[in-house]
Formats: sequence, C-alpha cells, structure tokens
Amino acid sequence: MSNAPAKTAEAARDAIPAFERDFDVFLNYLNDGTNRAVISPKRFAQVFSFDLQSLASAAKVHRNTLSRAPESESIQVYLRASVRVLRAAADVAGSIDKAIYWYRNHPLPVFDYKTAQQLVSEGRTDDVVRYLQSLQAGFAG
Repeated sequence: MSNAPAKTAEAARDAIPAFERDFDVFLNYLNDGTNRAVISPKRFAQVFSFDLQSLASAAKVHRNTLSRAPESESIQVYLRASVRVLRAAADVAGSIDKAIYWYRNHPLPVFDYKTAQQLVSEGRTDDVVRYLQSLQAGFAG
C-alpha cells in the first residue's frame, strides 16, 4: 500500500500560495488554520526561506523552542515584528513577494547596510517602520 496520495495531499497543503497584494491571505497562511492569535513558526520559515535553526537564531530562542513551544511569547514577538515590517514594506513595494525579498536581502545604507531582517532581530522594528513610512511619504525637502 502506497502513501503517495497522502504525501501529495500534504505537499499541496504546505504549498506556499501566491500572495501578491493580499495581506489577509498572507496572514491566514501564517496562522496555519489554527484559529488562534499566533503565527506558525514553520509557515513563517517556509515563506521567508529560513531553515528553523536560522529562524531560532534570528528570534534569539533555542532551536527546540520552535517545535516544543511555537506559541511562546519570545517567538511570537519576533514573528509579529517581522510581519509588521513586512506590511509596511508591502505598502511601499506594492507586493508581498517583493517585500519578502527586500526584508531578507536589501542592505539599507541608513542603517549601516544591515537588512530589515537583521534590524528586527536587533529589536529595531520601529526604526525600520519609520524608515518605510518616510519612503512611502516621499521626499519632503
């Protein structure tokens, strides 16, 4: 007896949807259908192309915390901060996919060429959001 159909169904369930500009679809995907006010670390890692060890490092938690206590406040604070920055970035970029790429890869000169991901990990979420708000407002000089 083959379990190929089960694996196919699981792969389809875990496939990352195209978010484009729909932030609600993005948040629902991150929630993993739990109907609780939490973000799934596993889904977050999939969307942002993190391995779980890297996510644990960025969130400054032990790697076992992600699997044993995914709803812990220490993890959720990091995930929510990341989502907050991503929303602001998506508002500027016009696309969630572009915002994800920017968050992970774009070095910001005004922040010593650190990425938004690095800044959120350092607890500088508000600084990144203010920076993005200034970009969205445009040059006012």
